[in-house]
Amino acid sequence: MNPETTGQKTEKTNANKATDIVEHTIEKVNKILEENFPNHLSFGNGTYTITRGSSQIMIIVRHFVRNETIVECISNVVTGAKVTPDLMKFLLRKNSELHFGSFGLLFDDTITFSHAITGSNLDDNEFITTLNSVAFISDYYDDVIVEMAGGKRAMDLVNEMV
Repeated sequence: MNPETTGQKTEKTNANKATDIVEHTIEKVNKILEENFPNHLSFGNGTYTITRGSSQIMIIVRHFVRNETIVECISNVVTGAKVTPDLMKFLLRKNSELHFGSFGLLFDDTITFSHAITGSNLDDNEFITTLNSVAFISDYYDDVIVEMAGGKRAMDLVNEMV
């Protein structure tokens, strides 16, 4: 038996398993979104969005480790805020106060809020609670952050494009 051929077969088998695990998680996410968030948008490949109040939450299903996927719920909370030490201190303190999830800062200083859960044993309640929590926190804090540091909420940007 050729070791190179065996290695290639193992890589293909692992790639197929990873694809199957991701597809299984996508099917679960699709079902939950269809039943509980009928106005969601699907972009294909396990990427979706929902709108809540003035926030939009992106849902992304990704391969994580060998036999696991991750379901990320990410909201761009405020774009264009003046990022100051006081704002950073505020966001870090909120990270320590909130039960789960965290604020982050993208390369262009967009303030995000996100939380991720494993997908292989995705539970309806866990996913709905995660999605609702990210949506609620983002929708609440976008107004607080804009008042503190300026910038635009997700819906402000959408309204500008329309």
